[in-house]
Amino acid sequence: MIPSRTRLLLLLGLAAVMLSPMLAAQQPTAVIAARASMAAWSDPLEALGTLHADESVTLSATVTDTIRELNFRDGDTVEAGQLLVRLADDEAQADLRAAQARRDERRNAVNRLAQLQNRNLAPRADVEDARARLRQAEAEIQALEARLADYRIMAPFDGVVGFRDVSVGALVSPGTELVTLDKLDIMKLDFTLPELALGQVAPGLPLTAVSGAFPDTTFAGEVATIGARVDPVSRSVTVRAALENPDHRLRPGMLMRVVVERAPRETLVMPESALIPQGERQFVLVLDEADQYRVERRRVVIGARREGEVEVLEGLEAGELVVAHGTERVRDGQPTRLLGVLDDETSIPELLRRGRDAAEANG
Repeated sequence: MIPSRTRLLLLLGLAAVMLSPMLAAQQPTAVIAARASMAAWSDPLEALGTLHADESVTLSATVTDTIRELNFRDGDTVEAGQLLVRLADDEAQADLRAAQARRDERRNAVNRLAQLQNRNLAPRADVEDARARLRQAEAEIQALEARLADYRIMAPFDGVVGFRDVSVGALVSPGTELVTLDKLDIMKLDFTLPELALGQVAPGLPLTAVSGAFPDTTFAGEVATIGARVDPVSRSVTVRAALENPDHRLRPGMLMRVVVERAPRETLVMPESALIPQGERQFVLVLDEADQYRVERRRVVIGARREGEVEVLEGLEAGELVVAHGTERVRDGQPTRLLGVLDDETSIPELLRRGRDAAEANG
């Protein structure tokens, strides 16, 4: 027979074992929360695009002669009107001087005949003929001056020249390519979108673009023009965007991954990890900051999703706390112990580490 004292100790031990889970259950469960907040949101539409310079031209010769001057180097930045190439124009200059001499001679003839006519010593018809010959000489000068302009290749706009593949003394003829010129301050980005996206895309819509050459840099721009025709084979439409390129890192011909920000808006956002799916419905655990962070299970209506976040259409207000980590360990109406609130400067592993350090310091 078991002594009374031993029996009492056994009963106390058994009671302690049975009560320990209950006591543990009464301890608030540690959770990590996030605050629902208003944020910029859009429905992204991805595509691939090709870059083009805002203005681009290949300068070529329009006359046959040798190169006298080259006033640029590879990759130079030039201004509109700057002289880039001058061809030998000695013969054209001689023709111009001869035409100017004829003009002066005919102008003098007109003046003499006009004086004689004033004294009735010359017929009026002779004066008119002399003036016609003067106008002809002036027209010849204008034609020669226009011809001389063909011997000087000017930059038609500000831009960056390409490689110099010709040399001084080289003989060129009409159509000979001398140098390329591209305006790179603003780039045109052409890409195609499905025909079904036409109703969701409009000029001015923001977008971002990333190049494989600069994977860590995002270039911002906006839709500038939408093509007037839909390709009947691919059922797609070409869209042109404008990208600022002040440092000239982007170059014509580059391939870029484009993300068009459709339907930009301000909306309520929370971490996707806070969602508790149940069939087709979604729930979250809302923490009451005024009552020991007590849990309230609440149904929400969600909209679009993006990496790590979800749009909340109904069921939450901006500023409310929701459980973002630990949803499987707490129940409706249970108080919790808040380890921290997620934000742009913290992460779940960091908050868990802080919680362990605090528990060890208090333990």
